Amino acid sequence: MATLVVSSAGAAPTFFPLVKPLTTVAAGADSDLRVPELRGVVAIQFDGKTFTATALEGAQLVVNGKKRGQHTLADGDLLQLGETQVLFQSSDRIPTPAEVSKLGRRDPASLATAKLADFARDLAKEPGIDNALTRLLDSLIEVVRADKGFVLVVNEGAPQILKARNFQRENVADAVERLSDTIVRRVLETRQPLRIEDALHDAEFNVSESVVNLKLSSVLCLPLLLRGELVGAIYLGNDKLANLFSDRELEVAQSFCSTATLLVELGRQLDELRADKKQLQEKLEEQAYGDIIGSCDPMRDIFRKIDKVAGTDISVLVTGETGTGKELIAREIHRRSPRKAGPFIAINCGAIPENLLESELFGHAKGAFTGAASARIGRFQAASGGTLFLDEIGEMPPALQVKLLRALQDHAVTKVGENKPEPVDIRIVAATNKDLEEEMKLGRFREDLFYRINVVHLHLPPLRDRGEDAVMLAKWFLGRSIRELGSKVKGFSPQALVAIKRFRWPGNIRQLENRIKKAVVLADKPLISPDDMELRPEQLEPILPLAAARDEWQKRYINEVLERNGGNRTKTAKDLGVDPRTIFRHLERMEAEKRGETLPPDEALGEEG
Repeated sequence: MATLVVSSAGAAPTFFPLVKPLTTVAAGADSDLRVPELRGVVAIQFDGKTFTATALEGAQLVVNGKKRGQHTLADGDLLQLGETQVLFQSSDRIPTPAEVSKLGRRDPASLATAKLADFARDLAKEPGIDNALTRLLDSLIEVVRADKGFVLVVNEGAPQILKARNFQRENVADAVERLSDTIVRRVLETRQPLRIEDALHDAEFNVSESVVNLKLSSVLCLPLLLRGELVGAIYLGNDKLANLFSDRELEVAQSFCSTATLLVELGRQLDELRADKKQLQEKLEEQAYGDIIGSCDPMRDIFRKIDKVAGTDISVLVTGETGTGKELIAREIHRRSPRKAGPFIAINCGAIPENLLESELFGHAKGAFTGAASARIGRFQAASGGTLFLDEIGEMPPALQVKLLRALQDHAVTKVGENKPEPVDIRIVAATNKDLEEEMKLGRFREDLFYRINVVHLHLPPLRDRGEDAVMLAKWFLGRSIRELGSKVKGFSPQALVAIKRFRWPGNIRQLENRIKKAVVLADKPLISPDDMELRPEQLEPILPLAAARDEWQKRYINEVLERNGGNRTKTAKDLGVDPRTIFRHLERMEAEKRGETLPPDEALGEEG
């Protein structure tokens, strides 16, 4: 006859013969074999040949150290049912000494140590704080044999349930109604753990409405403290058994609390970081202007001008160093204009050979020149109804400037090889990194064409003069590169952010973007360093003495006010509150620097010469 040898609470083993086709093992008095601390039911079924153990109603069935949902029993199998161990014998025999040595109640402290060790080993594999906290609470419920457990967090002095689980490893839906607020409040006020053997009959708590309504029995509640600050509490209960929690269970629960405290605090910090990230994204969206990112005063001034001119057909000239984003400005003007449904056509006047540029602009007839096997429209015709962006217009040959001027005046173009003009309806936005006024003086750019395209002038400042915009752009480029390249890079090191602000960026925004892409690909660490971006100390702009820094700032500021006033020197002097001669001397010095000469230092603003 098959027999179960049962060992519980350190008592001598008892023998339970399996005489029925179905034997139930549970905590209830109506079960065949009663195991008080067992959650759920373990059914042992005999089909005439074999015995099969099945875990039901959330029971934890462990056979020979491994968790099982169902198991066909073999002679000598050791079952762990809660804190009770059961040895299965296929025949009525006396267990061997080795088998007897396996039996015995497992100490909760050793079980807790094993559970904590397992949890610590697997913590790095958890996909998030929430999952880690769930696993920790499930393990604690199992170790102390509670039927429910809660993790509470203190927000603005009030406790809130962060996690609620039952012994079946399920979330508790009505969590707020399943614990005693009186007991929780006592623990939070005293900051001391509380162990209650039978709350319903406890002289101190049996008058509590929540205790009476819930018919509470065994309760453990412990505060979660981090460096003396109360961050929350852990609440454990078993309403089926009184006197369940001893000092040993309290000690075990306390061993879990330090880990739970760190998880709760880490979760709070992550929530704060997510909120900060959301605020930064909202701020970035506020500071973005279409696809253009910037918040410095010169860029805001450009945005204001775009708002005013976008709705018109006025020609706009965009100037600035290479890589400052002139085409982005042109596209934004088009996007905000009534022509936005029409085409945006761009052509780089400096990238096409002179003998082909006319055909690219105006088109050609079939046979107009060698290789013209068919007729072709030019960029002017392609842009009809929309915007034509003439990039690097300062590179256009003088002979072609005449034909461009005629096309702009007549709103019509003539294909190469034809004589009949074709009307076009376009808006012109031109761009250059050259000083067209200087080019006119040298006879390389037509004055009449300059005034035709320069109805409104937008000058883009170099990245080195845009202050915090460099860091803002760097973070935006980094986020986009991480998404596009699938990188594990998380951000910039503090040293990298300082280096980004100090570097001169001669290639401007384009150079910054390319450096970041390269760093994302080649970086070996989660945070990009200055070396990853090839920003070595000797490449960074030196820290100037205060007097030299003041002079540099003064020069830039005078230039900025001159730009705002359209080069009007008298108005600039009036706005700055200085003698007009100060502005004249400043301009003389700028001209001398272009020639490689050095003049005596400027007098301070406000002093008259």
